[in-house]
Amino acid sequence: MNSEIIAEAEESVTHHSDLLQALEVLKNLKATVKKQVLGRDDVIELAIIALIADGHILLEDFPGSGKTTLAKALGEAIVNGIDSDNSFVPFRRIQFTPDLLPSDVTGVPIFDSNSNAFHFRRGPLFAHVVLADEINRTSPKVQSAMLEAMGEKQVTVDNATYALDDLFFVIATQNPLDLVGTYPLPTPQLDRFLFKITMEHIDRNSELDVLDSYKERRDIGDQLETVSHDQILIARKIIDTEVFISPGIKTALVDISRNLRADDRVLQGNSTRSLVLLLPALQVAAALRNRDFVSAEDVELLLPCVLGHRLELAPGVSDIDKVLLENMRNPMENLAKGTLR
Repeated sequence: MNSEIIAEAEESVTHHSDLLQALEVLKNLKATVKKQVLGRDDVIELAIIALIADGHILLEDFPGSGKTTLAKALGEAIVNGIDSDNSFVPFRRIQFTPDLLPSDVTGVPIFDSNSNAFHFRRGPLFAHVVLADEINRTSPKVQSAMLEAMGEKQVTVDNATYALDDLFFVIATQNPLDLVGTYPLPTPQLDRFLFKITMEHIDRNSELDVLDSYKERRDIGDQLETVSHDQILIARKIIDTEVFISPGIKTALVDISRNLRADDRVLQGNSTRSLVLLLPALQVAAALRNRDFVSAEDVELLLPCVLGHRLELAPGVSDIDKVLLENMRNPMENLAKGTLR
């Protein structure tokens, strides 16, 4: 792109009042979370992209790295709107253990002696933001219950199906080093996560800021600006409608996937579903950069987070970044030769 086209791209969003409205919601949400989570700007942005794109994220992290603070800050930044179901709470945390049962997360029918009937008591999945802490420590049976909730936004208990909220967002975590007593997530479960993010320790200055400001952040409470459940759903719809994805972008994504599947270093490539889930995420990333169209920059930003956990490499191959970069090169070069609009 030449400088004139770049300038046009930066200002293009200003011609869409609806898109400006959606962008304001995203910026408010991001600013609110950043007040409580320091040194994690890139992770915060990816979490917001996944939330608006109707996806879920898997965090590989170390204990005490801020995952609970991130999930709680995001959940508490969202309040119920006029048209939302007030029976859904903003945030719930589930600590996964080997003895957990599916009913512990989905809910369970309770017999009411007064009405002489069973009534469904909702589990912690009935929330806007759910932190699934150490998700790989629970049994495959519970993981299957999460699979239905994440894929279909519903839970089934005793042959009865209960709908979850449209704003159902899971932040799952697992410790990359502590593998004793764990149940590795199967491929279908991993494929439900839009992003897998590896969280490193924050930099020195950010860590000092955490220590200096912990009292202020602890007491900030009701002073934080919030966005409504309805505003987020409206923003999701606007971005889906107003941000353009060119055929060239879709062609590049398909070509990259086909290259990976044909690579001898890759035992199992990514699914077509991963590309479908990626499209709305690319639109949100473009909107956050004040564009009403998806560019190669958005693809390069998100593709590693989307494909990294979906590729199974051959024995002896460990550098997934190198494999991905080499298979991206030609499609991205072909994309750069054409126009993006």
